[in-house]
Amino acid sequence: MKQVVLFASGSGSNVENIAKYFENNEQVKIRCVLTNNKEAKVIDRCQRLKIPVLYFNRTAFSKTNTILTLLQAFSPDLIVLAGFLWKIPESFVKAFPNKILNVHPALLPKYGGKGMYGANVHQAVKDNKESETGITIHYVNENYDEGAIIHQSRTNLNPTDTPEQIAKKVHDLEYEHFPKVIEQILFA
Repeated sequence: MKQVVLFASGSGSNVENIAKYFENNEQVKIRCVLTNNKEAKVIDRCQRLKIPVLYFNRTAFSKTNTILTLLQAFSPDLIVLAGFLWKIPESFVKAFPNKILNVHPALLPKYGGKGMYGANVHQAVKDNKESETGITIHYVNENYDEGAIIHQSRTNLNPTDTPEQIAKKVHDLEYEHFPKVIEQILFA
């Protein structure tokens, strides 16, 4: 049985999509969802989906080994960042080399780095009049959005697309491709 731990900071739509993708797969278990936001909607989703969810603060995450020790106890085959906004500590990257995945809402290396997440990315894509955008699924290293790229998917943009319309197109790509790439990596 492959064990997956998810990290999320917001609504949890990617968490729910991943959980539903694997719900009938007896070879994959979503072990736990970890969140750094006690107000995050992902907590409600996890309760509804009957997935254990744990909240942690910045001290537990990056100033002590509390979360790293928890992760090591879970012994996950993969750690998946599904809308998680904090930088992953180097100690996590070293403890789980090529076992931490992220989905970024743009075609890296464009629109990556600190502060480039969610609506910020879509606004920048709009402001720069890009003709396409997409998603990048990549391994996490010690720098924001610089880990090895595993998969990219693209979508065309219209000059009239609003940042909200761009976000919807990007989310559709995430929902379609992220669970499949997770599965491919788990069973490679």
